[in-house]
Amino acid sequence: LLLLLLAVSLDLVCLTKACTTILVTKGASSKNVSSCFVSHTNDGEGNTDGRLVKVPPRVFDLPAKRPIFASHLNFPRYVGSERGADNYPRIPNYQEVESQPIGYIDEVEKTYGIFEAAYGVGNDQGLVMAESTCEGIFGARPRPQGKALFSIEELTKIALERTATAVEAVKLMGALAEKEGFYGAGFEGLAESLLVADPEEGWIFHVLPDNTGASAVWAAQRVPDGHVAVVANSFVIREMDLSDPENFLGSNNIETIALELNLWKRGTPFDFSRIYSKGEYNHKYYS
Repeated sequence: LLLLLLAVSLDLVCLTKACTTILVTKGASSKNVSSCFVSHTNDGEGNTDGRLVKVPPRVFDLPAKRPIFASHLNFPRYVGSERGADNYPRIPNYQEVESQPIGYIDEVEKTYGIFEAAYGVGNDQGLVMAESTCEGIFGARPRPQGKALFSIEELTKIALERTATAVEAVKLMGALAEKEGFYGAGFEGLAESLLVADPEEGWIFHVLPDNTGASAVWAAQRVPDGHVAVVANSFVIREMDLSDPENFLGSNNIETIALELNLWKRGTPFDFSRIYSKGEYNHKYYS
């Protein structure tokens, strides 16, 4: 688990030029490696807050609320005690403003211990994630200016707090984004991608706002054992068979929006990237 966490927490000190993520399944790696693993380079334009923080497992008296914070990747990405009293200590003589929630969701009774950097990294169940910003055809704004509650940072952290497997994480992040809205944040693109893996299997997860700015469109594909997946700032899920939930998952609106906007005709292959991608984030030579 330690090796997996180190692999996915590479928030480089030097200025890098892309967020490239890689997922390696068990059968595609050395015989000495007994689980899937992921890697992530975080571009961040040189000022990303890459501190690796351990948030311990917690137990809550219910009913309780879990605060949701706006996307903020630059240093300091978070100021306060909601992520654990001693996890984000204040820096002497440095001006820091307390982070304020933009909304809340219901808390659960117990959460797993997690590691988080700019994004959620992994948890104590062996679940790990890697992020790469993409471009989608729709955009949204966070609350209160807009209607969307979730950035990719908060989705990763909540999934790691509450789930133990890759497929559980994908389903939870998708459901939350659909219910409360998703937005791409700051200088980043309008959409996001995650490679999500547990010791046994890995999934590709894509998400973008829907056309109302109040929900989300998402897709997920299982990476077969013996294969490797790479995402470099552009969607990679192509033809989907939504009648095969063992390998493909998607939002409830994934087909209806495409039909309503004449982006897809029923009876033809459902190519997620062709329908919902806007190309590579920033420009075609970025990654």
